[in-house]
Amino acid sequence: MSRVEQAIAAAHDAGRSAFVGYLPVGFPDLQTSIDAAIALAQNGVDIIELGPPYSDPVMDGAVIQEATTAALAAGFKTADLFTALRAITAATDVPVLVMTYWNPVMQYGVDRYADDLLAAGGAGLITPDITPEVAGDWIAASERTGLDRVFLAAPTSSDERLELVVKSSTGFVYTVSTMGITGERTELDRAARTLVERLRAHGAVRACVGIGISTAEQIAGVSEYADGAIVGTALVRALRDGGIPALAEVTRSLASGTSSARSIPSN
Repeated sequence: MSRVEQAIAAAHDAGRSAFVGYLPVGFPDLQTSIDAAIALAQNGVDIIELGPPYSDPVMDGAVIQEATTAALAAGFKTADLFTALRAITAATDVPVLVMTYWNPVMQYGVDRYADDLLAAGGAGLITPDITPEVAGDWIAASERTGLDRVFLAAPTSSDERLELVVKSSTGFVYTVSTMGITGERTELDRAARTLVERLRAHGAVRACVGIGISTAEQIAGVSEYADGAIVGTALVRALRDGGIPALAEVTRSLASGTSSARSIPSN
């Protein structure tokens, strides 16, 4: 198993779901973003999801867009991502996935990006705006390097698309809880549970649910049927409003939701 798969399995062995925590690189500055990612690992996150800022973040909600815009304005460069990865992975064994739009990878060079990601200690990529049909270069690079490739599945995906996503993904399938951009929502769509059931029917071993999850109670609900919960906006807001102490507190609170009784077997 990959490091991501091992982290999910370890959480399951402990009787809980996995907690995936997202933060943007370079916000509010590069060093603080490094310290913040380490704080996630120290306070209950099983997998870190690190997001390089991008000028056209079509999937991101207002809080994350605000943070990434600030990081870009401060001069963030792709090289900073690998600097951050090296520092984070030197400080913690928690695997780090990079959540990136595809254009920066193409501009950097797919093989070069994969090689530098591996050398910096990264575990793989989550790619929200590229589908397996057109990801041949990345699939080849990930197979060569052993990096995980996490594709997204949405409630509107056809059975044929879900079959392809399951077949093409490693680590886990990123299960979109609802259509739209990231952000906190009062209620998670019931479509998330149905989507996970559909993914299971197509052979998905690990499915983590993201978009709209912001409370320990929501994580507990997701933990009843999915392998993990992904949180972004609530963590970014905590870092923005209260710095690393507030981020650590919110992370610990959210992590408490992973211990809910789970109705799926450990993998």
